[in-house]
Amino acid sequence: MSTGKTAADTETAKPTGEVVPSGDVREEYEDLVEQVRKHRFAYYQEDAPIISDVEFDELYRRLETLEAMHPALVSNDSPTQEVGGEVSAAFAAVEHLQRMYSLEDVFSLEEVEAWIAKAEAGIAKLGNGTPAPSWLTELKIDGLAVNLLYRDGVLVRAATRGDGTTGEDITHNVLTIKEIPQQLRGENFPAEMEVRGEVFIPSQAFAEFNEALIKAGKAPLANPRNAAAGSLRQKDPAETAKRPLRMYVHGIGAREGLETASQSETYRQLAVWGLPTSPYVEVLDGLQEVLAFIKRYGDKRHSLTHEIDGIVVKVDDFATQRALGHTTRVPRWAVAYKYPPEEVHTKLLDIAVNVGRTGRVTPYGVMEPVKVAGSTVEMATLHNQEVVKAKGVKIGDIVVLRKAGDVIPEIVGPVLALREQQDPPVRDFVMPSECPACGTPLAPGKEGDVDIRCPNSRSCPAQLRERVFHLAGRGAFDIEALGWEAAIALTQPAEPETPPLTTEATLFDLTPEDLADVRVRREKRSKGVATGEYELVPYFFTKATAKTPSKPTATTEKLFRELEKAKTQPLWRVLVALSIRHVGPRASRALATAFGSMDAIRQASEDQLASVDGVGPVIAAALKEWFAEDWHRDIVDRWAASGVRMQDERDESTPRTLEGLTIVVTGSLEGFSRDEAKEAILVRGGKAAGSVSKNTSYVVAGENAGTKLDKAEQLGLPVLDEDGFRALLANGPSDSAGEEDAAEDSADDRPEAAAE
Repeated sequence: MSTGKTAADTETAKPTGEVVPSGDVREEYEDLVEQVRKHRFAYYQEDAPIISDVEFDELYRRLETLEAMHPALVSNDSPTQEVGGEVSAAFAAVEHLQRMYSLEDVFSLEEVEAWIAKAEAGIAKLGNGTPAPSWLTELKIDGLAVNLLYRDGVLVRAATRGDGTTGEDITHNVLTIKEIPQQLRGENFPAEMEVRGEVFIPSQAFAEFNEALIKAGKAPLANPRNAAAGSLRQKDPAETAKRPLRMYVHGIGAREGLETASQSETYRQLAVWGLPTSPYVEVLDGLQEVLAFIKRYGDKRHSLTHEIDGIVVKVDDFATQRALGHTTRVPRWAVAYKYPPEEVHTKLLDIAVNVGRTGRVTPYGVMEPVKVAGSTVEMATLHNQEVVKAKGVKIGDIVVLRKAGDVIPEIVGPVLALREQQDPPVRDFVMPSECPACGTPLAPGKEGDVDIRCPNSRSCPAQLRERVFHLAGRGAFDIEALGWEAAIALTQPAEPETPPLTTEATLFDLTPEDLADVRVRREKRSKGVATGEYELVPYFFTKATAKTPSKPTATTEKLFRELEKAKTQPLWRVLVALSIRHVGPRASRALATAFGSMDAIRQASEDQLASVDGVGPVIAAALKEWFAEDWHRDIVDRWAASGVRMQDERDESTPRTLEGLTIVVTGSLEGFSRDEAKEAILVRGGKAAGSVSKNTSYVVAGENAGTKLDKAEQLGLPVLDEDGFRALLANGPSDSAGEEDAAEDSADDRPEAAAE
């Protein structure tokens, strides 16, 4: 997934006069941007990270390094300029009254020491009136950040962090958490107050909940963090209520009528009002006390109420926080120290390969099951054959397994001292020369791509299975009844010999009769215990008996209902469902907004596609390459013939008052959500940009406008308040050109932003 426009293949000058490096540096940068975006989406939107925290941190740090070395590379929507992830389409988007920031991460005690020294130096420059800092030090809970909005003591809204500015409305699910008060107790409540906290599942409750699931014959949850995030994203609050969720507050955002001087004083007041505060918080006086706190909780991290992945250190005093301020992404007054990932030894039994939806063949390790970071692990990715070589692992080795960040297991390398003792002897991994799913000779990727791919994208059953599973996902058609097992049954059943789907093109043409004979292989069980014997059983239909005929299961009936519903999904979701390489939700939304229909996208030139903000040449080339294939076009045509929506409705009666204008909206507007403001600009022919540059025509500044307003004022750009924005929408620039420059930056006196 790419994040936006990229430089041409030759060196080019940006409007600022900077030179964009060509060749390997630019290609590495584009690849890093794509990877960071992909993994952030998997982590924040899907609650299913596909690499470890350590691996992500390495990618992110390399991206920061490249941007520092080559500032001309930085795209307008680089991941380094953003907080968290996008907002899921499954929930309504809501804007936070005040931005929720991320935290700067450090990974060693030396880095903690350096950060505190830098912060103290910054405080010293503030003058004699600034007190020596006290450090509020607390545990970094491994859960999901949530923003609670109280008005006059009543909980009126709860939202995820999202991208820091806009989150997902999860109010109904949060109301099921008994620990979170719907009405604060006591008196003298602020007229309005945002409380930030972390929702989690306690370690013991998580273990007990998983045991209950297993006894009920259901799959256990993966880990507490993903379980908490997934629980809050349930579409049915009744399902959320079944999960043992809790919350601890860790900060405060916008507020009106709360005059506390420090973070710790705020915590005490919030506790008085009945909000749940953490018992693991201390205000410390210096570096040595902070380091001792880190060591103490590192030694007993598994005996705590909840899982942690580090320690957060904050300047306690609010006035000092305000004086230190923020970067575009993180506060200068807080830092997160992340504990080293845990490691164990286990035996590498085999290295197998998996074929993904774009044909990428990925080796993975199969290990003797081992418990690490609170869960049992028996598989771990090895990425590609070059990684296998670089790590030096052989089949049969005792390996170091690291579950980095308590999320994704990683094979670090072999324990060489034990290699000669293995029986049978260890052996090298040999990358298969043919696809294990279809037998097609494997081929290397494009120049500079170390991945090996199966080129048989049309007929490879593994790729088809992965594409069908992908198109049913929440980011695409959102077909809940078409999960992993159903995707296998549709594309690779044990019987019949010809599966119901040999191409995703016919998905919407399926009938219940097409599924009646589908059989899958299942292990027989006796009183709930596996017998080691297997049988073929119906998947989509019930098993016929002498008294009752076979009939569609409830899940099958739901599948066909959801297939009909999927036909009405907006254009951007259809684009995501097509599994076009690099084209994820962000690019799909941009394309759907710019062109409005699938036909317009198909007919657009590569230059026209690349010129769309959020697309760029890499995605444009991928689109043209995809549509060049006859069988790809057939998918679109067959879906369209089956009734899948291929064009978004547009109101042609709206005057095109903003043709040729680029507008940036920042802060909170009373009459527009972020999406509504963007839509109002787009339908009038304008471009809704995410960042300010000298090419910006207007900046619309609402409440709590931040760094974008600062940059607009530095560049001397016209700044409009909400009334000015409405006039611009109605009449175009003639009545609004700079006359409404009334929005003032209130950064010096706005409330402190919670950083987690």
